Amino acid sequence: MNTIRVGISEYAVSKSPDKLVTIGLGSCVGIAIYNVDKKVGGLSHILLPDSSFFSTIDKPEKFANLALPIMVEEIRSKSGSGRLVAKIAGGASMFLQEHESIAGGIGNKNIEAVIKMLGEMDIPIIGSHTGGNNGRTMSVNLESFEVTISTGNKEIVTL
Repeated sequence: MNTIRVGISEYAVSKSPDKLVTIGLGSCVGIAIYNVDKKVGGLSHILLPDSSFFSTIDKPEKFANLALPIMVEEIRSKSGSGRLVAKIAGGASMFLQEHESIAGGIGNKNIEAVIKMLGEMDIPIIGSHTGGNNGRTMSVNLESFEVTISTGNKEIVTL
């Protein structure tokens, strides 16, 4: 079994028995997508909801609207047919509430963008741990699709 680390604005795709891990999910959102029939999955760590406000895109993996279709295509190319499901985490409000309007509520916008993209791709979200104001680490077991979330306040949640 390999443990594959996924950085900010990155994604990785692998198969059982590997494990995918991303740390530093503040306002970012981690999206685990899994082919339940083939035990192949991916983990994306998106930074921003939408690329349409940018004139040049140097890294599509940064944006929910670009990263998720790319990752899903790679999962499908490596696994063939099968039912895809998703689990998401992150999207915290990492700023003081009085500054939230200045920051644009990026955590909430990221969550909304991810939910919208997964809906457009007909991939159901079967587990989530989003919002709040604590950072998270997300770990995905590709054997069982058990996702473990550990938060900045020492809470551990299994999705």
